[in-house]
Amino acid sequence: MTRKKVIQLVSDDFEDLELWYPVLRLREEGAKVDIVGEEANVKYIGKYGVPIESDLAFRDINPDDYDALLVPGGWSPDKLRRYEEVLLMTREMDHEKKPIGQICHAGWVLISADILKGKNVTSTPGIKDDMINAGATWFNEAVVVDGHLVSSRRPPDLPDYMREFIRVLAAK
Repeated sequence: MTRKKVIQLVSDDFEDLELWYPVLRLREEGAKVDIVGEEANVKYIGKYGVPIESDLAFRDINPDDYDALLVPGGWSPDKLRRYEEVLLMTREMDHEKKPIGQICHAGWVLISADILKGKNVTSTPGIKDDMINAGATWFNEAVVVDGHLVSSRRPPDLPDYMREFIRVLAAK
């Protein structure tokens, strides 16, 4: 994992555990994780007040330089999906079959990127209908892996989510 580079998207109101847990687990495995937001070197605040500072801005990212993408949950995905750079980045990672991890409400970004048709996924039950309407088959499971897409429901599922995400990333 020491040669793996991962984009962790961020905007305000991310679900604190759903952003921080994946970042810390991947760094423990030796991966380089860049925190990427609308602007570089900006402090973003999670739903429960835990801050994180961005390393880079969306416009600074070349998806070819990265091995995977993580989208956090919380209310952040509703903001993230409004940036064309985020949608283009997500589509390119999907096109190249690079691992994309999404948890909770993060599916909104994948919906807006229009990459879920025919895919098996999970999410918070609150966006189940959105996922189905985007063409996905939804499962109420802790984690669902469909090729390079790894999805999960909520914070209690984080150990299962990251075990599978790391397995998919290591295989690439």
